[in-house]
Amino acid sequence: MSDDPIISVGIVEDDPDTRQTLEHIISSTPGFVCSGAFENCETALEEFSSSPPDVTLMDIGLPGMSGIEGVRKMNLLHPGIHVIMLTVYQDDEKIFRSICAGASGYLLKRTPKDVLVAAIRDVHSGGAPMNSGIARRVLELFRSTAPTPSSDSSLTPRETEVLQSLVDGCSYKMIADRLFISIETVRNHIKHIYEKLHVHSKSEAVAKALKERIIGH
Repeated sequence: MSDDPIISVGIVEDDPDTRQTLEHIISSTPGFVCSGAFENCETALEEFSSSPPDVTLMDIGLPGMSGIEGVRKMNLLHPGIHVIMLTVYQDDEKIFRSICAGASGYLLKRTPKDVLVAAIRDVHSGGAPMNSGIARRVLELFRSTAPTPSSDSSLTPRETEVLQSLVDGCSYKMIADRLFISIETVRNHIKHIYEKLHVHSKSEAVAKALKERIIGH
């Protein structure tokens, strides 16, 4: 663990008790540092402009700018930030809008501490953590709203394999192991996938892949 990078985590949560609890979890976890805890997206975006965190825990039901709009703006301003939505909702529309806006993961607020910590590490390494129930809802929702299969994708066979692995929830390392390629090669493939699909994040790529049936999962 001593060789692992320090993961900076930002928190955007309007409930003071929940915000304090999350801040304590992050600050007391080895390898993590809390880069700031804010009660709204507006303040968080302003503070993150000079020093964005690696991962942000974002409440979906915020005063003023919603968490969904906050994710969208955060991805535009800081494409490298991974955002995990933390919410009491298990609402299909909110899940769909959050993922399409660029959220990297979606967990319920009652998620146990160890699962939350593991999810932060997972998303930082390229994963897309979700509660199993939410993951099923996401897949069902994309399938139910999917149009006819798209045939104009210019992805190569290898890029399609990488995209399929992203849909399967694999991290960069898992993709590298699965396809017997280096992590740097995975990153290059994903960069090309983003360019070809006109997206800016993994969650957007997964959303488009499922909605347009670019891959078969």
